[in-house]
Amino acid sequence: MVGKPVSLSPCSLNRLKEEWEREYQKWKSQDLSAKKYVYWWADWIYFKVRESKDKVCLLVIIGATAEGQKELVAMDIGYRESEYTWHDILMDLQQRGLSQGPSLGIGDGALGFWKALGQVYPSTVQQRCWVHRTCNVLDKLPKSLQSQAKRDIHEIYQSPTKQDALKAFDRFVKVYESKYPKAVACLLKTKDQTLAFYDFPAEHWRHIRSTNVIESIFSTVRLRTYKTRGCCKGESILPLVFKLVDLASQRWQKLHSSNIIPFVLKGVKYQDGVSVDKVDKVDKDKIDELKAA
Repeated sequence: MVGKPVSLSPCSLNRLKEEWEREYQKWKSQDLSAKKYVYWWADWIYFKVRESKDKVCLLVIIGATAEGQKELVAMDIGYRESEYTWHDILMDLQQRGLSQGPSLGIGDGALGFWKALGQVYPSTVQQRCWVHRTCNVLDKLPKSLQSQAKRDIHEIYQSPTKQDALKAFDRFVKVYESKYPKAVACLLKTKDQTLAFYDFPAEHWRHIRSTNVIESIFSTVRLRTYKTRGCCKGESILPLVFKLVDLASQRWQKLHSSNIIPFVLKGVKYQDGVSVDKVDKVDKDKIDELKAA
């Protein structure tokens, strides 16, 4: 079994690889007509392989189901910037029965994923990853300023309301724009898409502000493929990574407050992480209190 420290003959190893390939192809062709996803996390993962100086890039989508369970939605060889590769992946999902995309998609701004998503699942709201955005902004600042700038960026996306976040945006621009316009331009790029999470439940913000879901899942996968990369070359690493992810998925935890996911899927509106119905009720209660006074 994958992950156990056993010695395998070349014949046994080849049989395992053939078995993993069959499992991957069966998974990749499964019917998706009964599936519904509330969130998708999209990213790319690089792996070193035998007999090659180049790394293999796997395009990955992890989804959260209506029950809040995380699962692998798509994984294939490609290029992170390639709109066409992502388009092929999404079209394959649609052709296998996934007629409706997720309520929210989360990913890095550099992905060709976004253009493809807009073509195949145009109703999906887009959220840019704050971890990627922060790293990109800090790369354009002197090291002496990066610690403070990182705190200033955290103040933006950790604000309790969208209005507070916009004020923090303005403060960042005021402090850094005159000397470091490239850093500010990077921060402001697709500004609306970095704040989309405010229109979703606050209980899920920890999950949907970044692609950490994928990073945490693939951290152990990277370690294992590094130890075993001598047995794979080129695209043959794909079934191995799939098998590792499949085994790891048995330990994946549900999203926090998964009981509210059905409301998101039904299209309930949220403002600053709170259901609009709840906001209206609070406002009405305040009005009633004022009238009573």
